[in-house]
Amino acid sequence: MDTTSGAGAFQRRTRRVVKPAVTRLWDIEMRGYERLPVDGPALLCPNHISFLDSAFLTFTVPRNISFVGKAEYMDSWKTRFLFPAMGMIPIDRSGGAKSATALDAARGVLERGELFGIFPEGTRSRDGRLHKGRTGAARLAMAIGCPIFPVGIIGTDRIQPPDAKVPKLRKSCSITIGRPIRPERYANRGAEHLAWRSMMDEVMYEIRAMTGQTYVHHYAGEAPAEQTRVATVTDISPIAVVAEPERKLVASVG
Repeated sequence: MDTTSGAGAFQRRTRRVVKPAVTRLWDIEMRGYERLPVDGPALLCPNHISFLDSAFLTFTVPRNISFVGKAEYMDSWKTRFLFPAMGMIPIDRSGGAKSATALDAARGVLERGELFGIFPEGTRSRDGRLHKGRTGAARLAMAIGCPIFPVGIIGTDRIQPPDAKVPKLRKSCSITIGRPIRPERYANRGAEHLAWRSMMDEVMYEIRAMTGQTYVHHYAGEAPAEQTRVATVTDISPIAVVAEPERKLVASVG
C-alpha cells in the first residue's frame, strides 16, 4: 500500500499563499462546504469541464486534497514535479494494472484520513454534457468505508475552455458540495460490481441536479451503445410483408 503519495506540506503552504489571489482574480461562489468533515477520509467527485476544476477545488476546500491526474502530465518538465508536489497521483488511463496502481495510492491517502478527489467521468467533457461515471470512486468508498461527496461545478469552462492555454480573468463560476452518499447504503445489495454501479449512478444523478447538465448514459469519449426499437409499418418493405406477413421485425437505431 502506497502511504507516501498525495498532498503534503507543500500543498498546505501553497494553498495558504495562493488562495487569496485566486479569490481576487475570479469570483468563485462556494456552496455546501460546511458539509465536508473537519477530519477523516472522504471522496469528492466533481463533474469535469475545465483544467481549472481541480485547482479551484484545491484552493477552496479547508483541508489538503489529493487528485488523480493523467499520467501524461509526468512527460512535461512544466508539470512533472509541480503537480505531484501539489497532490496529484498520476493514473495511466489505459486501464488494467497501471490504473490499479493509482487507485492503490489513492487508498493510501484515504487511509491516512485525508480528502481525495476523483473525476468520475475520467476526462473533461468537451460538449458540456455529463457522462456516465466510472466505478473507481465507489470501489474506494466501499473499501475504506468513507462517504462520497458529489461536487457540481459551473462556469469554469467559460474561464478556461478545454483547449484554451490560459484562463480569462475576472470571470465567475460556482462550486457546490452535495450531500454525502455513504457506502453503507449499498452494502449487501447483491453482486459487488452492481453495488458499485448503483452508487456511482446516484453520484452522477446528484451532480446533474446541481449543474443542470444533460446526462448521457455512456462513458466520455465513447460512442453511445446501439439501441433497438420495434419497427413501424413504414420501416417494412412491401416485399418483406408479402414474403413473411407474420414475422415481427426489429429495426436498429444508430
